[in-house]
Amino acid sequence: MRRLLVLTAAVLFLAESASAQPRPSSSNSVVRICRTAEVINENTYHCVGDVELTMDDTTLFADEAWYFAEEKRAVAAGNVTYIQGNNRISADRAEMDTETRLGVFYNAFGLASIQPQRPPAPPVGGFVAPQLTGQDTDVIFFGETVEKIGPKKYKIRNGGFTTCVQPSPRWNLHAGEVVLNIDSYTLLKNAVFNVKDVPLFYMPILYYPTKEEGRATGFLLPTYGRSSLRGQQLSNAFFWAINRSQDATIKHDWYSKGDQGVSGEYRYVTLSGDGTIETLVLNQPNSEFGLPSRTYNARGGANQRLPGNFRARARVDYFSSLATNQTLYSNLYDASNSRRSVGGNVVGVWRGMSINGTFDRSEQFSSQTTSSLLGTAPRITVSRGERPLYLNSPVYFAIGSDFVRYERETRSGEDVLDTGVGRFDLNPQIRYPFKRWQWFTVNTTASWRTTFYDRSYLISDLTRPTDTSLFRQYVAVNANAVGPVFNKVWNTPDSAYAERFKHTIEPFFSVQRTTAINDYDRIIKTDSTDWVVGNSTNYSYGLNNRVYAKRRVGTTTLTQEILAVELRQSYYTDARSSTNDQQYNSTYNTAPTHFSPIALSARVTPSPTFDTTFRAELDSQYRQFRTTSLSAGYRRPRFQGSVGWTRRYFIEQVPGYNIPELLTHYLNLDTRLSTADNRFGSSYSTNYDVVQSRFTQQRINGYYNAQCCGIAFEYQRYNYPSAAFAPADNRFFMSFTLAGLGNFSPFSGALGNIPR
Repeated sequence: MRRLLVLTAAVLFLAESASAQPRPSSSNSVVRICRTAEVINENTYHCVGDVELTMDDTTLFADEAWYFAEEKRAVAAGNVTYIQGNNRISADRAEMDTETRLGVFYNAFGLASIQPQRPPAPPVGGFVAPQLTGQDTDVIFFGETVEKIGPKKYKIRNGGFTTCVQPSPRWNLHAGEVVLNIDSYTLLKNAVFNVKDVPLFYMPILYYPTKEEGRATGFLLPTYGRSSLRGQQLSNAFFWAINRSQDATIKHDWYSKGDQGVSGEYRYVTLSGDGTIETLVLNQPNSEFGLPSRTYNARGGANQRLPGNFRARARVDYFSSLATNQTLYSNLYDASNSRRSVGGNVVGVWRGMSINGTFDRSEQFSSQTTSSLLGTAPRITVSRGERPLYLNSPVYFAIGSDFVRYERETRSGEDVLDTGVGRFDLNPQIRYPFKRWQWFTVNTTASWRTTFYDRSYLISDLTRPTDTSLFRQYVAVNANAVGPVFNKVWNTPDSAYAERFKHTIEPFFSVQRTTAINDYDRIIKTDSTDWVVGNSTNYSYGLNNRVYAKRRVGTTTLTQEILAVELRQSYYTDARSSTNDQQYNSTYNTAPTHFSPIALSARVTPSPTFDTTFRAELDSQYRQFRTTSLSAGYRRPRFQGSVGWTRRYFIEQVPGYNIPELLTHYLNLDTRLSTADNRFGSSYSTNYDVVQSRFTQQRINGYYNAQCCGIAFEYQRYNYPSAAFAPADNRFFMSFTLAGLGNFSPFSGALGNIPR
C-alpha cells in the first residue's frame, strides 16, 4: 500500500508541476511514471525506479531518468528499453530528443522489422532471392553506440547486425560504421562477415537494400568458386531496381589466374511486352590453353506487342569463341552448345491473312575453325488458313507463299563456300476429309507447288552455285487413312488400380504421289521443301496400340493413357526420298534405300508421377538396330529423378553406320532430393560416354537452409575430348543465403538450378 501511495504521489506531483508551464501540444506531450520523483528546478525532473516516459507511439523504460522540459530532452540510464511500434532498442544509457524521438543509445542492442526484397529469378543466371525455411523479417542490430537519426534510420558505430534471432546468431555482419535505414538500404564500412563468430571475408564497403517493396537497389552477396582452368573465382554483383517495370544486374568475376569478366543483365516487363538481355566481356590474357585474350557473349530475348494485331520477337545467343564458351558454362547443354544465332520476327494477321517476317542468322561449329552458316535475310511468309471452298463445302482450301533470301556459307579456315540462294515459293492446296464412319477416317490433300530460285548448280559442276536462275513446279497428292479402329473395354470394379480399362488398335496407312521435277540435281537445297523428290510415290504404314485406364484420384475420376505402342515403316519408289523423311531419326547422312528402318516407340505412364519412353529403329535390310533410346522419369514433391540411355550401333554394310568414330553410346542421370521443409536438399547429374569409357561431366550440389541463413555448394567435373584445349576442368562454387539479403548466381549458370 505504501509503494502505491508513493507512485501515485510521484505521478500527480509531476503532472501538477508540468501544468505550471505552458501546456505543449499533444504530439509533444510527455507522460512520466516512476516510483520516486524529484523536481530539481522548474524545467528539470529526476525519476528513479521503474521509469516510464510515454511520448505518443514511443515509450522509454529505464531504472533512472532525467527529463529536461525546456530542452525537450531525456537522459535514461540502467536497463534502458526504447519501444516505437514494432522496433525496440535496449541499452545501458540513452539520450534522446522527446520531440523528434531521435537520440543516442550506448552499448545498445536493437530489433527492427523489415520486409526483405524478393525480386523474381531471371531465366538465365542473375539475381535469385530464395525462400528460406522459417525466414525471419526482423533485423537485430548492436553496437557501442546506436544513434537514431531518423524515424527508421540508425547509425551504428563499432557494431553490426544479423537476421538470426537465436541467442547465439549463426551469422552477423560487423563493421566500424553502419547506416541502417529500415525499409530502404544499409551501408557498412570496413565490414566483416562472421559465421558463428568466425570471420569469413572482409569488404571495405557494402551497400545492400532492406526495402519493403519486392525489389530494391543494392549490392548482392558474393559467390566463391574454383576452376582448374581459371583458378579461384570471386563473383560480385550490383542489382539496380530502375523502376516498377525495369531492373538490371551488373556483375564482376575475378579469377586468380588473371582472367576477369564483366557482365550485365537487363530485364523489363510492361503490359505490351517483356525482354531480357545478358552480356559478358571476358578477358583471359594469361590463358595456358591458347584461349582468346578477349571474348564476348550475349544471350536474351524480347517480346513486344505492336499496333494492328502484330507482335515482334527477337532473340540472341552469341559467343565470339567456341573454346571459351565450352569452358565457361556450368550446365552441359550450354557447355556443349556449338551454335550461335541471332534473329527476330514480326507476325500478325491482316484481312484474314497470316503474315510473318523473319530475320535470323545461325552458325554451327564443327571445330574451332570449321563452321556452317545458315540464315534468312529476310523471310516473308503470307498464308491463309484452311477454309471451306464455299458455304457448307466438304472441301477445304488453303494457300501459302514464301519469299526468302537464304544466307549459307561453309567455312574451313580461310576457305569460304557461298551456297546462298533467293527463293519464292507458292503452294495452294485443297483437302477433303472422309469422316462418315467414326472407326475409319481418310484425309485426302492435293497441292500444287511452284518455286523460283535465283541461283542454281550447273550439271557440269554440282559443288559451286552459279547465278543461273531455276524454276520448279510439281503436284503432290496425299491420302492418310486411320482404321478400321478396334476397341475393347473391361470393367474392373474390384481393381485397386482402375475401375475400367480400354484397349484401342489403330492401323494407319498413307500414300503420297509427287509428279516429276525437272533439274532436281541443280536445285540448291536448304530445307525440306527443296529435298522433295519428283516422280516418286511414298507409302507409310503401321499400327498404334493404346491402353487407357479410368482411375479415381481423390474425389474425381480421370481417364489416363497408360500405354502407347507404335510400329511404323515406309517404302519409297525412289530411294532418294528416304534421306528426307523426318519421321525417322536414323536416315540422316546415310545411303538412300527403298525401305525405311522399322521404328518402334513405346510410352508407359502408369501414374502421373512416373513415365518411361523407349524408341528403336531397326535396319529393315540387315535386321540390326541402328539406334535405340530409353528415358524414364519419376516425380514426387521431395524427390525427382530421370535416367536416359541412347546408342548408335555399328552396321558394317550400311554407310554412315560403318564408321567406328561416329558411334555413340551415352548414359544420363539426374536426381533431386529435398526434405519436406526444404531445409536440406541435393542434386546429382552425370553423363557417361560408354564408347570412351569416361564421364563427360559430373555435377553435384547441395544446400542447407537454417532459420535465418543458408549455404549452397556445387562441384563439377568436365572431361573434354583428347584433342581439345584442356583434358578436364574441376569446378567448385559456394554461396551463402541470408534472410533479407538473398544471393545470386554467376554468369556461368553455376548454383542457378539449386532449388532453394
